[in-house]
Amino acid sequence: MRRRLVVDYGLAKRAALADLRTGALTRDDACDAHPYLLRAARYHGEPTQSPCPVCGRARLTHVTYVYGDELGRYAGRVKATAELAEMDREYGEFRVYVVEVCQSCAWNHLTVSYVLGRGEQRPER
Repeated sequence: MRRRLVVDYGLAKRAALADLRTGALTRDDACDAHPYLLRAARYHGEPTQSPCPVCGRARLTHVTYVYGDELGRYAGRVKATAELAEMDREYGEFRVYVVEVCQSCAWNHLTVSYVLGRGEQRPER
């Protein structure tokens, strides 16, 4: 699998955490994960070793979403990292978004996005 067009959102995360520390961002605003995201994290997320940067009580969970025109009904669904390799071979191009979620305090932040696929779009049917 070769990731292309990688966007790392680490700077935005650091800025949000700095705003939280200085009071420019409230904890309610920072820890506002949608109930569907929390449910996706609980049942489909992949645990990490990273502690939550807000509460420190729980380890973060990564939730991976896929989007692309070719995906049809699979667009917008949560996928396990292991499934991405097969999708990479099957589809021409799709974008992957990885969101970190704390199931304890509801912190959530987009961590990275990238493009996978064979590199070409399938012809229109």
